[in-house]
Amino acid sequence: MNPAFHRCLVIALCAGPLLAGCSQQGGASAPAAAQRQVQARNADAARNLDTYRQLLRIHNDQMAVSIGQEIVSQFPGSDAAKEVQKTLPAIERRYRENSEKARLAALWEYQVSPMAGGTQSTAAIYNSHPSGNDRVQLVLRRHSSWGQSVFLYGNKPGFVCRRVCRIATTVDGKPVQVKAFAPPTGEPALMLVNDKAFLAMLPKAKKIAMDVTLADGEKKLTLVYEVGGFDPSRWLPVPRHGKKK
Repeated sequence: MNPAFHRCLVIALCAGPLLAGCSQQGGASAPAAAQRQVQARNADAARNLDTYRQLLRIHNDQMAVSIGQEIVSQFPGSDAAKEVQKTLPAIERRYRENSEKARLAALWEYQVSPMAGGTQSTAAIYNSHPSGNDRVQLVLRRHSSWGQSVFLYGNKPGFVCRRVCRIATTVDGKPVQVKAFAPPTGEPALMLVNDKAFLAMLPKAKKIAMDVTLADGEKKLTLVYEVGGFDPSRWLPVPRHGKKK
């Protein structure tokens, strides 16, 4: 037998058991590593689930929705995801509704302050659309001398309105009759003629659209007010004295 071939054969025979041993060892470590990964994921899911439960207990819907969605997306099919999915849709719905209520409420500003020798209480909201420079306040006012009024207040030179004008208005998509006049004192405002009727429908309204024409260039606008967050209890009464002008 060729001596070189004999040496190669001996080396191959010796190396065989070593390779087999390495193969067996590697095969044994792969399942162990996979098991450790599963255990780590289960531990992460359990920790997140515990956080989710605590957030539900303290009614922190914002964080509960965030953690709940993370559990469902990162650990699909897990026991944690299955538990979260039983409550998450209702929490998401409640969070959306409460967030929208808070947004609408924040659109209103309420103030009581001295005004022209008396006291006035106002509730005011800017139009949501259009945005930019064409912002016009819708103002509810109670004044100790002038009484109650509702008006639009914009920028000078104000609005196009000769004597008494009609403002094409819709309340939640339904047309309503609104008449107004420009104050003789020259303020950039439109005073609503029948403020009582307007105030009567306001607490149930969600969106009011009013068509006006600006005196500057006779620009026509549809002012949209999201009034659903109006809180009548925050528009405070003021003591009356004197006669309404």
